[in-house]
Amino acid sequence: MVFLFLPMVYSLYLAFQRWDGIGEKTFVGLDQFRFLLDDPTFWLALRNTLVIWGLATFPMLFMALALAAMLNSTRRLTGFYRVAYFVPNVTSVVAVSIFFFSAFSDRYGVVNAALQAINLPSVPWLNNEWTIKAVIAMLMTWQWTGYNMIIYLAGLQAIPTEIYEAARMDGAGPVRTFFSITIPMMRPIILFTLIISTVNGLQSFTEPQVLFGSNAAANPNSGGPGQAGLTTLLYFYHQAFDNNNFGYAAAIVWAFFLVILLFVIINWRTVQRGRKA
Repeated sequence: MVFLFLPMVYSLYLAFQRWDGIGEKTFVGLDQFRFLLDDPTFWLALRNTLVIWGLATFPMLFMALALAAMLNSTRRLTGFYRVAYFVPNVTSVVAVSIFFFSAFSDRYGVVNAALQAINLPSVPWLNNEWTIKAVIAMLMTWQWTGYNMIIYLAGLQAIPTEIYEAARMDGAGPVRTFFSITIPMMRPIILFTLIISTVNGLQSFTEPQVLFGSNAAANPNSGGPGQAGLTTLLYFYHQAFDNNNFGYAAAIVWAFFLVILLFVIINWRTVQRGRKA
């Protein structure tokens, strides 16, 4: 508990100070937060983060649930598929990011080579605002789909088979059974994965850092061309360790914490409202 809450309290204290990490701290009150509200780069980074989160989270959870349903309906090679789908989650994020950078390279990437092989034009994956976000989202989706699939599979296997048998006897087909039985009984697990995916997705840092670098002081296009891949935590890193502006970095983190908390509350209340309905 000490190692968790003490850094949080100290970072909150720093958010009201101006400090370069070496000299004396100067109390500035709410000035850091006022500056943050007028900082266009912060809002750009926050917007990028939210877009990447949306592009990654919903396809990821949909594919995870679909894969879990497929594995739950078969008994052949289930152990192999579980391991195969889970491997991306335990693979180094840095290694995967480097692989994606190479695969989506404009000139020598295998993705564009495959497109050209079927007479389709190559795509500037790492030089366009939306394709940059799409690549980061695909990387996150590839990494976390298997993790969520394992959770969904455990939930599906916990549903009593008698319920499905009774539904089939009443004439319910697979689609109606899925939406009338599976989804309602899986709602708590879906809520859990949605909250976890929201927290993890909004904290994207390693992927854009490896893909595009973080030193905005040396590279104005940190986060890729037009800073399209600059996320909130990457901007925090730049302020803290490139600019040595630890007070402002702390303010960024606390503002971002409130954003994540708001998203978690919205997710929770939305699911609870759906349960009551």
